[in-house]
Amino acid sequence: MAASIAPTSTSFINKKELDLSAFSLSRPLSLQRCKRTIPKKICSVMAPQQSERSPATTGSVKTAMTMTEKILARASEKTQLSPGDNVWVNVDVLMTHDVCGPGSIGIFKKEFGQNAKVWDREKVVIIPDHYIFTSDERANRNVDILRDFCTEQNIKYFYDIKDLSNFKVNPDYKGVCHIALAQEGHCRPGEVLLGTDSHTCTAGAFGQFATGIGNTDAGFVLGTGKLLLKVPPTLRFVMDGEMPDYLLAKDLILQIIGEISVAGATYKAMEFVGTTVESLSMEERMTLCNMVVEAGGKNGVVPADSTTYKYLEDKTSTPYVPVYSDEKARFLSEYRFDISKLEPLVAKPHSPDNRALARECKDVKIDRVYIGSCTGGKTEDFLAAAKVFLASGKKVKVPTFLVPATQKVWMDLYSLPVPGSGGKTCSQIFEEAGCDTPASPSCGACLGGPKDTYARMNVPQVCVSTTNRNFPGRMGHKEGQIYLASPYTAAASALTGYVTDPREFLH
Repeated sequence: MAASIAPTSTSFINKKELDLSAFSLSRPLSLQRCKRTIPKKICSVMAPQQSERSPATTGSVKTAMTMTEKILARASEKTQLSPGDNVWVNVDVLMTHDVCGPGSIGIFKKEFGQNAKVWDREKVVIIPDHYIFTSDERANRNVDILRDFCTEQNIKYFYDIKDLSNFKVNPDYKGVCHIALAQEGHCRPGEVLLGTDSHTCTAGAFGQFATGIGNTDAGFVLGTGKLLLKVPPTLRFVMDGEMPDYLLAKDLILQIIGEISVAGATYKAMEFVGTTVESLSMEERMTLCNMVVEAGGKNGVVPADSTTYKYLEDKTSTPYVPVYSDEKARFLSEYRFDISKLEPLVAKPHSPDNRALARECKDVKIDRVYIGSCTGGKTEDFLAAAKVFLASGKKVKVPTFLVPATQKVWMDLYSLPVPGSGGKTCSQIFEEAGCDTPASPSCGACLGGPKDTYARMNVPQVCVSTTNRNFPGRMGHKEGQIYLASPYTAAASALTGYVTDPREFLH
């Protein structure tokens, strides 16, 4: 179910004159044309903030609210909230991992006492995932600290790993926290999920408020279950049109970030609606919300619908109440895209908003390809890459590293048949294409990590990656060159040794 988008009175500008449609408003409408490198019909429309307030039937004043405002109103036990309000929010789930967990635990003990208990042992989720398969003693010690704390506090959801030599003998170990949260049923519509990782916003795909927080805030939440938050204004992104079979959600979010810049959504909610969004699977919606923080966003959110409910059927028995933006909710700006006209995109070094068409970068020679991370290491991401390899029938020209996000994804690679392959699995197709054997599930080299991290760039190289950031130093070397791309584009690039438009293989 998608929230209503248009105001009650709507008219359209002559498409022949402007090649786009816009709302008819009482105030002047600001139109932004797209950059020349993007197809002419991929345009955005910004609507001025609407501040009208309609009286309720009782005669009192009632203001319509956005999804984000409604979720925070419920969590703060308020009937009404507006952007800029500061409220104490009751937290439904707090997640931390091996990088930030020890620091958060330290602050909790310092402020609440060495013998203090967490506010709710069933609402704390602890997932080691970043620096796992390494001989680095400090990294290993971080996981030990998590284990000791979870034993002391009797934490219900601790996804532990003890044997680093073979992840499969660790039944509790999951892998990347953001994907594990979804797979284990911790993401539910209408709730508040906070995590000590900037990409916690991934969970907004489930129609909940999800955002990253720092160790100090996490330490406070551990002790109280509450956090003071400022209500963000909302940007709405309306994406309509049939999704071309050579595009993935990664292309959509790169388009948006390229349109508004890495600072364009600073401390704002980003709400995604439209027929294109409704057609996306849950994993693709997760990709969309995953990178809102690359635009500075406080959170991203997609309205829950039948796709959401079906995904959650066998994952949680906890009741949840989805919310939707009111028809007359106030949006700071609104952007509209005709996705049917979009082409495959990349983000060139060294910023996620350095947008370019993949076909414009065909002269860029690369050294490697990396498929993995919370953004591009899900089951559907690997199925997409396998589709390209299968269609080409060729072998890769550069080392191609595969890092499944979670243990479940790893198993899927060895068990799920790829459509149109005659029963072959991803792992078989990857082997035939000459890729590296899928690695142990974790964050891998996305953040860099210790020197012995699998697929880390320890020398300056050019890499096409399905990760979310291409700043200097990401994936290891500060002089590395990272081109962010979808799994389609990454696989196509692996086959040629150059940045490649996947349409070369997907006909």
